[in-house]
Amino acid sequence: MAEEGKVKTISSFRDLLIWKMGKDLVVDIYRLTKSFPQEERFGLADQMRRAAVSIPCNIAEGFNRKYSSDYKRFLFIALGSCGELETQLEIATPLQLITQDGAKKILEKLDHESRMIRKLLEKIRSAIADRKSSFKKTGPEERVPSPLQY
Repeated sequence: MAEEGKVKTISSFRDLLIWKMGKDLVVDIYRLTKSFPQEERFGLADQMRRAAVSIPCNIAEGFNRKYSSDYKRFLFIALGSCGELETQLEIATPLQLITQDGAKKILEKLDHESRMIRKLLEKIRSAIADRKSSFKKTGPEERVPSPLQY
């Protein structure tokens, strides 16, 4: 447990709340689609499961990339999967594959997940801009140490 007043260091994608929430969404979708009729097993149910699984998987893969631009790319893919899943839930509801109440609960979680991903994307974009800005402010002799200094 982290000491009071100290921020916990994020050393793994497993430490990310957005990854944990994404994983919970996968479990919710699997439970929800389990009750779909047999003819939907390889149709909408499969598509919903794939979209849900894509969210935490892309968050994890992006986190493990070396460069922020790669991380952003995978977060955008996760965000796209959120949109896919939202659309699929909107399709499943009028088909009466899920109840309005069931869809509403998952859509609320999905909306929260999407907002968190967007916020993380903005923080990464801002960090990249700050790095570029500080890089331009320093002269080349300040950026690269001379081998003669060692």
